[in-house]
Amino acid sequence: MIAQWILGGLQALQDYVVYHVLTCLIPAFLLAGGMVSFVPKEAVLRYLGIATHRVVTYISAAFASFFVAACSCTVIPVSAGVYFAGASIGAAFIILWVAPATNILALTYTGAILGGDMAVVRVISAFLMALVVGTVMTIAFRREEAQRLAEAQQANLGIGSDPGARVKRSDVVLLLLIVLDLLAPNYLIRTGPYWQKVVVWAVGMAVVAGYAWRTKTREEIHHWLGETWWFVRIILPLLLVGVFIVGVIGALLPESLVQRLVGGNSLRASFIATLVGAISYFATMTEAPFVHKLMQMGMGKGPALALLLTGPGLSLPNWIAIARVFGVRKSVVYVLTLVVLGTLVGWIAGNFVWK
Repeated sequence: MIAQWILGGLQALQDYVVYHVLTCLIPAFLLAGGMVSFVPKEAVLRYLGIATHRVVTYISAAFASFFVAACSCTVIPVSAGVYFAGASIGAAFIILWVAPATNILALTYTGAILGGDMAVVRVISAFLMALVVGTVMTIAFRREEAQRLAEAQQANLGIGSDPGARVKRSDVVLLLLIVLDLLAPNYLIRTGPYWQKVVVWAVGMAVVAGYAWRTKTREEIHHWLGETWWFVRIILPLLLVGVFIVGVIGALLPESLVQRLVGGNSLRASFIATLVGAISYFATMTEAPFVHKLMQMGMGKGPALALLLTGPGLSLPNWIAIARVFGVRKSVVYVLTLVVLGTLVGWIAGNFVWK
């Protein structure tokens, strides 16, 4: 039986490496490294600062987080750094939520494994949930925010006019080319042999390499690849281990148990899926193969969405780390808000979107 479990893990790992590393992970890691290398921090604070209009900060934080590939724990230093640099609490916690829950890397992988409809519903749900999270955190800690705003105004923080805070046009074009190379193989080639996706990926990567060679110095390219390698070292081992564990769990779980607990689209099934996701730790993108396996065993689409949203965005280590960095009260409000939202969104999607 142990050999069967190990075989299940190795089979899942083989499928992952063969079909997803080349066309998904390579451009995704290049994109993450490019965001760090070519987008100045001042440009982020320009739109997330505590003195900036609330709607602008929320939308900017949610949009920017789509391009940050991070799990629920590794995103905490990013969010904390932005917060203590002057960003609003709403923006900081939106980053804390969106980056692991629905970054473009995870969304692309979700579309490749679970279908485009699941990816679309996931991104819309995460965006709406992000706006609610930002609003709840701002209202719950409005006195603290008022005090921080007064201090920020006294220190002349907020929206700056530093021209260095803008992203260069060539950098924007380069990042967009990487995004296209990330999306094209899975969305242009939906059926057919895998080599066709590889051809599309290779053409896109050649365009990216040619444009980078024309517009970047050797030092800039070296720095970019160095940042990209950092993401590879931090994320890829967790991905491989996580996918292996997913395969083992798939071999362990009886289908009857999955169908009984999270089958259908009831509020109870959505709550159980949300609770499992909120406690368990998922490295970014490992939630997609895990949910795919559970859906094959009878999991409903609503609970699947709930697990996709909360699984990578929350975890027990995440709760503890947030409490340590931001305080226990903020951690409790944040976690409870997401558990309620995840349950409701999963139930609504399961009963109305996929009726």
